[in-house]
Amino acid sequence: MSIKEQGYTHWDGELAPGRFPWKPITRYGIKLTFKRKFFKPFFFMTLLPAVVFLAGIFISERIQDFEFMIKGSSTPFTVNPGYFYTYFTSVLFMIVLILVFAGSGLISDDLKHNALQLYFSRPLKKKDFFTGKVAVIVFFLFIITLVPGLILFIMKLVFSGSFQFVRSFPWLPLSIIGFSVFITGFFACYALFLSALSKNRRYVSIMIFGLYIFSDILFGIFYGIFRKPYFCLLSIKANLQQVGKLIFSQKPLYDVSPWYSILVLCLFCFLAVLFLSHKVRGVEIVK
Repeated sequence: MSIKEQGYTHWDGELAPGRFPWKPITRYGIKLTFKRKFFKPFFFMTLLPAVVFLAGIFISERIQDFEFMIKGSSTPFTVNPGYFYTYFTSVLFMIVLILVFAGSGLISDDLKHNALQLYFSRPLKKKDFFTGKVAVIVFFLFIITLVPGLILFIMKLVFSGSFQFVRSFPWLPLSIIGFSVFITGFFACYALFLSALSKNRRYVSIMIFGLYIFSDILFGIFYGIFRKPYFCLLSIKANLQQVGKLIFSQKPLYDVSPWYSILVLCLFCFLAVLFLSHKVRGVEIVK
């Protein structure tokens, strides 16, 4: 009986990148996040504030049925742009906790396992790499910011049975979208920057949580000593609150122009992008 040997055959096809080469990175990042211990129950808990605020909208439209709940209240219960601002700022802490699960290992795991060379040895550009990583954060943060914000707005119209709310605040949907995008963009830079600082995902998790809390504590210390509102620029939380006040046309929380907060946060993102561009390097593909 003759024995045939199967060797390697030459491939004459054309090497061409896919339309969305970053999708496998995003898909794997999302799948890996859901596999983390305790993440699934915590993620569903992050949706509870949206349910509470939705109930508040329903109560505001059926106020006569819930007078016993607001009896003795000094201010009437109304839904306005400030109501939506309150929702967004109430989930900031939950966003940070989500980043601990979803953002801490996005780059640190690749550095730990020397996976960057594997990424860039394929027809994958650096922008596609970052797009895939950022899309993981966008997926989770939009679920607790943009999606609930738009649902709350729509349900306000449904419960009221009229378009009076839209006529009163026609710019509100743009504010919801704009603030959601701003928060998500900042925290994407925030998480990726810290993730690239260490190969240990646990250290990165501590930094993501600790820096957010420490910045607020630092603001409280200096403000308590000097009583200068400009120290709010030291706090990530306070800066985001100031930006939210501007976007939702509310009075600033501190006697400081919100544009300074926008400048501080954008400067942080700019420096984070420069650092990431320098930190994440691959090999050139020779065709």
